[in-house]
Amino acid sequence: MMRILLIEDETEMARYLQNGLQEAGYEVVHASDAKSGLMQANSNHWDALIIDRMLPDNEEGLDIIKEIRQSGEKCPVLVLSALSSLDERIHGLREGGDDYLTKPFALVELLARIEALIRRSNPEENTRTLKVADLVLDLRTRKAKRAEQPIILQPREFRLLEYLVRNQGQLVTRTMLLEAVWDFHFDPGTNVIDVQISRLRNKIDKGHAMPLLHTVRGSGYMFGIRE
Repeated sequence: MMRILLIEDETEMARYLQNGLQEAGYEVVHASDAKSGLMQANSNHWDALIIDRMLPDNEEGLDIIKEIRQSGEKCPVLVLSALSSLDERIHGLREGGDDYLTKPFALVELLARIEALIRRSNPEENTRTLKVADLVLDLRTRKAKRAEQPIILQPREFRLLEYLVRNQGQLVTRTMLLEAVWDFHFDPGTNVIDVQISRLRNKIDKGHAMPLLHTVRGSGYMFGIRE
């Protein structure tokens, strides 16, 4: 499981991010100030760090980044900040941040940025195809096939399948799908997800002995091989 260190002093924001990241399948450790955050950063292995710029006692999140970079740590860092000017964003990146996200933001964007940072930091994961069992997605041509047989997908269906495959083995909630696939940041009160999931399941699982798309009752969906 991917491990993320979250350094954020705002209690509600920290809870929101921690819950969202855990729902997406990450293990999250939270530090609420610079001192404990730096201690955690230096004493454990992390797949990514999320650091707020403005911390208690006038501490600056960028100082944490500078210290860990000086120690040789190359873990990808996403900087969070209400400081949104171009100069501030550039400053955050030049001080060692790998990405800079301004508040307020959508959880789905943060998840996408973290996923991209982790993918870039692991070159072996940076591929133009995605594969689960005998299902293959070509990200260049936006085509899919299973057991070497082509699957005809509409653009939205491919986007949905890609998101599920990228999160294989992890619980994907309805809220995550609404934000990531439909760009909704509210519940539209329709059965759009149920309809699309049903169509997608019919296209990728029908006629195959091993289903890949699973419903987790009351929670959402999970993609992959179930033993």
